[in-house]
Amino acid sequence: MNMKLALPDIKALKDRIPDNTREVIVTCILSIASALSAVAFLYAIKISFALTYERFAEESPLYFIISSFILITVSSLMVGFLLTVFSPEAAGSGIPQMKAAYWKESGDLKLKPVIVKFFAGIISIGGGNSLGREGPSVYLGSGVASNLDKTIEKGERNRRAASVVGASAGLAAAFNTPLAAIAFIIEEVVGDMNNKYLGRVVISSVIGAFVVYALMGRHPSFSMEMLTDISWTHYAVVPFAAFAASYLGIIFQKDTLKLRRSIKKRKKIKPWIMPLFGGLITWVIGTSLFLFTGKLGVFSLGYNDLSELMTVGFEWKIAGILAIGKLIATISSYGFGGCGGIFAPSLFIGGFSGYFIGSAAALWLPLTHDDIIVIAAVGMSSFLGAVVQAPLTSLLIVFEMTHQFAIVPALMIGIIVSQAMARKAFRLNFYDAILIQDGNELHKIRPPVDLYSWQNLPISAIAHPNPVVLKDLSNASMKEIIENYPYGAFPVTETGELKGILTRDEIKDALKTREKPKVHEAGTCYCDETVKDVGNRFIEYDVHVLVVKNRKTEQISGIVTLRDLIRAQSAMQD
Repeated sequence: MNMKLALPDIKALKDRIPDNTREVIVTCILSIASALSAVAFLYAIKISFALTYERFAEESPLYFIISSFILITVSSLMVGFLLTVFSPEAAGSGIPQMKAAYWKESGDLKLKPVIVKFFAGIISIGGGNSLGREGPSVYLGSGVASNLDKTIEKGERNRRAASVVGASAGLAAAFNTPLAAIAFIIEEVVGDMNNKYLGRVVISSVIGAFVVYALMGRHPSFSMEMLTDISWTHYAVVPFAAFAASYLGIIFQKDTLKLRRSIKKRKKIKPWIMPLFGGLITWVIGTSLFLFTGKLGVFSLGYNDLSELMTVGFEWKIAGILAIGKLIATISSYGFGGCGGIFAPSLFIGGFSGYFIGSAAALWLPLTHDDIIVIAAVGMSSFLGAVVQAPLTSLLIVFEMTHQFAIVPALMIGIIVSQAMARKAFRLNFYDAILIQDGNELHKIRPPVDLYSWQNLPISAIAHPNPVVLKDLSNASMKEIIENYPYGAFPVTETGELKGILTRDEIKDALKTREKPKVHEAGTCYCDETVKDVGNRFIEYDVHVLVVKNRKTEQISGIVTLRDLIRAQSAMQD
């Protein structure tokens, strides 16, 4: 018997499934795969840390010093090698890269950075660097879903939906917090409560929670007794604790960006060795504080110490020291290019700083132990809220990690303080600031929903408003522009006048051959022209890019590519 005839026609069967039903089925498949990747990442880090640092801590101080030094040195060098040789874009938390893929590449994440992120993240975080697993879990979930969707659905039309479905499932599984995962996608990624993918995001977050429930149980991240002995007095301390945690969050963002900017200017230092500097700084701080306090919280995630803080408590002076130590270690680990996120360190620093403020206040005010725990929770949400500027996510994530309804009013007060401070200090949150620093500004296109309005939309609505211009063709200028900006084409000007367009590949070839590159004729349009007016103009030039000019001043005001046009039209048709 011919086996081919016995097998059902899978493609025909899939085509007979109604679109809405197929969408739900695909969402479930992508969510399960993404959640499993996040849980595997979590387990690998947990086992790595337990088999190394936790065992080292049981031996003599000298054994701990030598063993931890060797481990963090080797792991940091391995991470540097993986990132430099295979995928530099896999550095950091992954959330900025996921956002860039969602808005600029229609949700298409390449497979290689996802694989590198998985292994480099385990080595980096499990090896002791002061970073978190949650950001990489978002990236891994999004990357797994995006690549799996390529095998299920033809074309790129559903790739953007797949990327947010995977991201929400990954975060829900990483934190065991489905509500916070939904809020994070709305606040941080899509930025729209009415986004058409919201239903699929809700499904994926629920499935992510089911997967982690099945594999790890239903318990919250911190197994705490119900807080009942809470007085009104703690509300007098909450604003001060929120202020202190938010201020530390502002310091974190400012100093991390400053360190990254400084490193980018030091071209002589090889990129593969950079994570080692962050690892060694973490080792010095972490080892010193371990010998002084007996706590390992500066290394890796720090959740064991944070869980102890939220249940048993700490001496208040030690809590303050650990908060500052973790802050410096995390700035170093992230700033020097380690592979990991900022959620876990943010919760640790915020929680310990809040506990420090609450315990110090208890020397003068009649605060109970439960009051101090609530103030510590306020510190957690305030620090995270100041860094990511996502208030609902910051509130829900702490609430779901503790399952304590009594802390919600205090968390709301803390969020108000943190958002006021963060938005006063910075225009952008940490993730968007990272993207800007890497020369990757997001231009979020939300086109009209009907064809007539789309065709009459001004081209300036989908153009990049701040084009990177190449003002001369010297090797130094060309090298600087491709090192600092990821774009594929650059307008070329001379004494302020547009001369043409150069592609990224042609700049690279010119730098290799030391020959003057060929400048292509630049297509132009005015910012008040419509999409319909300029649509056919792209194919009239060698490089499918139009330079947008101001009609009154004739100055360059933007740049738009054929891919921008197609991506925006595809988004309208989704």
